[in-house]
Amino acid sequence: MIKAGLVGLGKMGISHCSIVNTHPEVDLVAVCDTSKFVLSCIGKYAGIKCFKNYKKMIDTCNLNCVIVATPTKFHADMVRYALKRNLHIFVEKPFCLHIDDGQEMVAIAERNNLVNQVGYHNRFIGTFQKVRDLVRDNTIGEVYHFLGEAYGPVVLKEKGGTWRSDMAEGGGCLYDYASHVINLVQFILGNPDSVSGSVLKKIYSKGVDDAVYATLLYNNGLSGQLSVNWSDETYRKMSTQVTILGKRGKIIADAQECKIYLRDEQAGAKLEKGWNLRYVTDLSQDVWFYLRGEEYSAQIDHFIQCIKTNNRDNINSFAGALQTDNIVNLLKNDAMARV
Repeated sequence: MIKAGLVGLGKMGISHCSIVNTHPEVDLVAVCDTSKFVLSCIGKYAGIKCFKNYKKMIDTCNLNCVIVATPTKFHADMVRYALKRNLHIFVEKPFCLHIDDGQEMVAIAERNNLVNQVGYHNRFIGTFQKVRDLVRDNTIGEVYHFLGEAYGPVVLKEKGGTWRSDMAEGGGCLYDYASHVINLVQFILGNPDSVSGSVLKKIYSKGVDDAVYATLLYNNGLSGQLSVNWSDETYRKMSTQVTILGKRGKIIADAQECKIYLRDEQAGAKLEKGWNLRYVTDLSQDVWFYLRGEEYSAQIDHFIQCIKTNNRDNINSFAGALQTDNIVNLLKNDAMARV
């Protein structure tokens, strides 16, 4: 059994706690949080050791790995501490707030030969994996443009007072929502080389952006639009979609379905001329525990299997997530250059 510890018991931390605690190959030994109420519930009903100090948890529990699900501003110190004690790390997204910190953590993880993963769950959704495969197989021909979108109802009135309302702590639509879309675009199409026309729009929030609009550019001529808004009440929860335009077809995909339009039949790929539809239920593998979506369990299982098989070429490594942080910084700098 792999012995795991978990730091941070907010919304994502509680989700990870439930998933990890049911994994057949993991023993969730300890959790850490600042909430006395949450810790008392975990300790009483789950029988897991509880800590308020993550360093004490790491130093006393003989762990193999740690899952970090705290606000982004704490990631660097916590991850660095765990890496230096040779623990494999899964950390929630975004990776970190400062590129220098990210580069240091990538270097330590590589030097100590440790599994490192960041929680960009879209890469574990079957429909988006299908899009990547179709693009790599040149199914729709040369890709010349794309649209990456995400909308949801996070901030629908003027308020403040949490870390989510402070960009210096990792708050705002750019860090919380747009980073998911950027990472997904990188997964499917590679890393953009530059950005242009970036707008970080405040709608209800005072200290952070509620919407992000920008153009992403590649040196090979490929271009794309980023449109993300967490103040859209027409959505019940976060909804992410990509549209890929190629010279021989078009792909539209979200977390439920992948629609493929082709000018000509591709018998080898079992795709007809015109529209083809593939559902996520036909593209996803079963998981041992379902909470919010298969992708959340699948990403944790991938992390555990990488530890078991000594696989360092994993999905969503620190190095890959640092590339997402780089694009986030490009968007911030581009937007602020016009202020």
